[in-house]
Amino acid sequence: LACPSPCSCSIKKNGRLLAECAYKDLQEVPKGLSSNVTILTLSANRISWLGQSSFAEVPEVQSLWLGYNQIGVVEPGAFALLVHLKNLDLSHNKIADFPWQDLRNLSGLQILKMNNNRLAGLSRDAFRSLKDLRSLWLNDNELTTLAEGTFDNLPSLSQLQIFNNPFNCSCKVFWLKKWTERTSVSITKGGSTLCVAPARLKGRAVTDIPDHHCVAPSVQLTYLSNLDNTVMYDGLTLTLHCSVAGSPPPEIRWKIQTSSRRIEINGPNVARDGNVKQSQEHFLVFKNGTMAIPNFSKEDEGTYTCLAVNDVGTRDVSVNVALAGSENPAEDLLRDDPHAGHLGGRSCYKGDEMDPSGVGEKLVIVYHMPRESKSGAGGALPQVHVGTLLLALGILLCW
Repeated sequence: LACPSPCSCSIKKNGRLLAECAYKDLQEVPKGLSSNVTILTLSANRISWLGQSSFAEVPEVQSLWLGYNQIGVVEPGAFALLVHLKNLDLSHNKIADFPWQDLRNLSGLQILKMNNNRLAGLSRDAFRSLKDLRSLWLNDNELTTLAEGTFDNLPSLSQLQIFNNPFNCSCKVFWLKKWTERTSVSITKGGSTLCVAPARLKGRAVTDIPDHHCVAPSVQLTYLSNLDNTVMYDGLTLTLHCSVAGSPPPEIRWKIQTSSRRIEINGPNVARDGNVKQSQEHFLVFKNGTMAIPNFSKEDEGTYTCLAVNDVGTRDVSVNVALAGSENPAEDLLRDDPHAGHLGGRSCYKGDEMDPSGVGEKLVIVYHMPRESKSGAGGALPQVHVGTLLLALGILLCW
């Protein structure tokens, strides 16, 4: 058997080839290992670095024990080709940054020990391909949060250890409480999975985060007319107001989809002094959740979506806005949309408020130009009768 001098190699009763290299004061993975080694023990050495080719000689290894070393650097690709790996122990090292993409090909991995390292974060899809993973050890690291869904794609998981991490129990980890309540996974020493922050929750278990601290967003979208006169002049302004609730208070974001462009506005773009901060000056978004579109035109037709976002989740409500012109707007509506004829007097409004539970309500705004106003003498601006506008708003197409 090919066996480096510090190691001892043998064939087990089950036919597996064991390379025993623990407690040998090694500073790197030894060279000269047999290519058919299936068990490699390198625990309790002084290895500080794992390179891309550190395990190139043992492509068939199934159990790799690297605990109690001084590993601080793991190059991308170090484990990527070990497709037969079932057990990987990297516990009690100094790993702060790990190439999680290396796990994508290790679909047969059953035990992964990463405990007692310096991990401060995990990617949400770090374990996504580990369909056979049964035991995951992440305890005694520096994890302050975990992305929602981290453990969602682990159908075989039966044991999880995440205790002794300095969790910041903001609402970003509230999902973990809900997950532990419904999962069948055994969470070892769950009582030691404690919050370090915020101060009001320090020392409490993550599973004890009060429900009222974290409430998913709710959202309502309202049309604002704000019309004091019976006549308005050319230059229709569409005004929508997005009302949100939740804990922590949600941020308001807008998505606009027209026939020619897609726009995303993350937060207000109108400062207190009235100056527009961003380049989308045509869509004015205010801090109180109101959006105004001056000089609304056919080019602005489309779907307007308000999103409420906080650490617990996201909710959205949309409205389709169309601009039409006709001498008889009611007839135009009935002719253009077959659903309009079957409303039977029902309305999806409560006042001007849209039903927040439905997405896809259709708000049709109709402007009506009387013949005498189509060309104003002396350059006067054409007039738009507000009564016709409100008539159109009263006909909401919903299904």
